[in-house]
Order: sequence, then structure tokens, then C-alpha cells
Amino acid sequence: MIIQTSIWGDIEVQEQEIFHFPKGLPGFENEHQFALIPWEETPFIYLQSLQEPELSFLLVNPFLFAPDYSFELPEADREELEIQEQVQVYAMVTIQKQVSQSTMNLLAPVVLNPEIKTGKQVVLHQSGYKTRCLIWPEEQLESAKGGV
Repeated sequence: MIIQTSIWGDIEVQEQEIFHFPKGLPGFENEHQFALIPWEETPFIYLQSLQEPELSFLLVNPFLFAPDYSFELPEADREELEIQEQVQVYAMVTIQKQVSQSTMNLLAPVVLNPEIKTGKQVVLHQSGYKTRCLIWPEEQLESAKGGV
């Protein structure tokens, strides 16, 4: 399927890369179809609307940058997404002018069921996570500088 994007123009996406978000995303409730588009040679991936070429979100696997990140997916969300075993979890990313200050949203992960291709952004109300967690914590940046 060929889709229009503002970043890459017209691109081809495979059916297995398309996910249905029955309730849309917070603030974008009318957007229901999204494609996952990898950002080659990076840990990032785009969640691109199939309806609106201008609408895409940068995602990252939060476990790559926050290995201790964990949460219990509420039963209502498990049922809504019909999750049996397989699940994919991503965090939305906000890129800052100073890239080292870029953040990921651990409070509201994007949860996908890869078996039936459904998705939802889940707000973890009872967690201590924040919407703006540094992707590269200061101590990680300092140790990287020390090795130069």
C-alpha cells in the first residue's frame, strides 16, 4: 500500500506494518490507522497516520534506555487490545534542540498487539512515571564523555 507522508513523500508500507487504534490517540481521536516506519540504523520508529500525511510520532522501545521500566497493563486495556501473549511497547519521543535533552513519555506508552494489529496509548495512572524522562540520563552522558 502506498501512503503519503510529509517526511518521505509517498512510500510503500506492508500490511503487517499497519495498526488500528480503535479510539485513536489522545488529542487525535479521529485518527485510527497508523503505520510503523523504522528510522533506519537508529533505535527509533515512526508512527505515521494513514489519513493525515502531516501527522507522525517518533517512538522508541523504552526498555533500551530504561531497562528497569516496567508496568502492569490494566486488565481492561489487555481485553480491549485482545492481548494473549505477544505485546509491543513504545514510548513517544520529544526531540529537543539540544538532542541530549530529548525525552520519552513513560507515563503513557503506546501498546500494540502484533497478532491482530491493534494499538492504544495507555495512561498509567497509578505509576510514578513521567511524560518527560530523559532518553539519555545525565550520568550516561557523563560516562560517555569520560571515555572520549
